[in-house]
Amino acid sequence: MKSCLWYIICTSFQGEEIGTGSVASFNFNKYATIKSMAEGMLDVTLLMSNAKQLAMVVNHGPEYKFYIPLIVLICLCLLLQIVIFLFLIFIAKTNVNEVEKQKKLNLWNIIVTFLVGITLFINVFITALMPGKNDATLT
Repeated sequence: MKSCLWYIICTSFQGEEIGTGSVASFNFNKYATIKSMAEGMLDVTLLMSNAKQLAMVVNHGPEYKFYIPLIVLICLCLLLQIVIFLFLIFIAKTNVNEVEKQKKLNLWNIIVTFLVGITLFINVFITALMPGKNDATLT
């Protein structure tokens, strides 16, 4: 996977080496696609983490004191992650080199960044409310 991403990054530069005097042109569309792919991969890891947390909370059962808040927060976070993933697909498929689409793409990037921030904030609360080793409800 690393070599595949490295190949994509290296082939984004076209022309001769920068040291020879000519300026390499940068493919912004490939850069935006790679950036969206990286964000998507991070979103998938968070999605798996939240799914594991949901399974852990469900296994503890409703007798755990933060059962309902955790279920609601984890489900909200999972929903936000699905929305973020769909936005990232839209952003990655749009050509950033088309000037008339750049303003819209900038807005979508701001929205995705805001949603990622909300997801991060929710995950801080999820982690704080998760049952730990010292909980009496652990079996």
